[in-house]
Order: sequence, then structure tokens, then C-alpha cells
Amino acid sequence: MTAIRLLLVDDDPLVRAGLSFMMGGADDIEIVGEAGDGDEAETLVDRTRPDVVLMDIRMPSVDGLTATRRLRARKDAPQVVVLTTFHADDQVLLALRAGAAGFVLKDTPPAEILDAVRRVAAGDPVLSPAVTRQLMDHAAGAAADTRRARARERIATLGEREREVVVAVGRGLSNAEIAAELFMSVATVKAHVSRVLAKLDLNNRVQIALLAYDAGLLEEEADGH
Repeated sequence: MTAIRLLLVDDDPLVRAGLSFMMGGADDIEIVGEAGDGDEAETLVDRTRPDVVLMDIRMPSVDGLTATRRLRARKDAPQVVVLTTFHADDQVLLALRAGAAGFVLKDTPPAEILDAVRRVAAGDPVLSPAVTRQLMDHAAGAAADTRRARARERIATLGEREREVVVAVGRGLSNAEIAAELFMSVATVKAHVSRVLAKLDLNNRVQIALLAYDAGLLEEEADGH
């Protein structure tokens, strides 16, 4: 089995040392580097080609949000899991919109952080629908109506089956669960997800889920529409 190549990014050397000790003991994870800010992280990504970057969000110089946006814009972008101190953090939502595949709190038990890295490396987002809703509710405000209108315009470019898949992704369903619910093969679900990502210029399932929330699709689903 090929080990997951992991890059640690945090401005606190003690946090990095703790993460390195904790993650480095796993047989399926290889720590390929440590960085103290987003700028150093980009340099190390070029040099070490990690599969996953565990990224602190608040750092001096280049912060985690900026670094996430830059890394996810690359052609062979690594997956990014954001490290944060607060659950309902505006910066976390911005990082997810920028392409992070999920986030973990710094006081999360070691086994859960390991699980998050493994899931993201396998292509699964680390974000439950309940947490997504909490983040979206926290960020709701004056810009919500504008976001909803813009999101609905983008959703309108999708076919009916693609829209159904978007709602299912927003509900946190796996490809297998979507296939069972919509009576299609897992391969067909994957194809729909890939087309949605391409059509809407999104780069992962978390961004699909956020768009579904922005457009109000999950509220409609709950109302039985």
C-alpha cells in the first residue's frame, strides 16, 4: 500500500511537532515536510508533492486561506484539510469555498485527525451536513440573498438528474447512497458529479454542497418540493 504523503503547515513549532509525532506513527502516512506559513507551504508542495496538506488557517505572512486558494488552483492540486480553533469560523467557510475538502479542530482526538486525512486522500469530504449548515447559518447575512440568486443561476444550467445529484451531495450522501436513492449505477453517479464539477467550475464535493446550501435546494427538499 502506498503511504499518504502529508505536509503539515502551522506557524507554531510545538503544534507541528505534536502533529508530526501523532501522524508519523501511522503506517499508511508519510510526513513529507513541515511549513511555518502559507508561502513556505507552496514552496514545499513544489518540492515534496504531498497528497494532503494539513493547513492552519491563521498564520502570519501568507495565511492558510490564501495558501489554500493558491494550492487548489494548481493543476495537480493536493487536497487541503484546514486546522482551526473555532467550529463556527468565517475563515473556515472561506477556505471551504476556496477548495478545502474539510476542516478539523485543533483539539480533535488524534484518531479523528488521522481519519480525516485518510478520507480526504481517498476523495471523500470531511464535512457532515450538520456542520455545513452550522457554518452557513453562522455566515448568513446581508450577502445571503445575492449569493442565493447567483447560486440559483448556476444551478439552472444543470439537467434534472444533475440537480438531483447536487441535492444528494449537499445532504452528505456517498456515491453508493446516491446510486441507491436515485436508481442509477455508482459509475453514473460519478459521471454526474464530474459533469457538475466541470460545468460549474467547482473542484470538489464540498463546493457542490455549499452551492446547494447557497441556492436553498436543501430547504426545498425538506419542504417536500
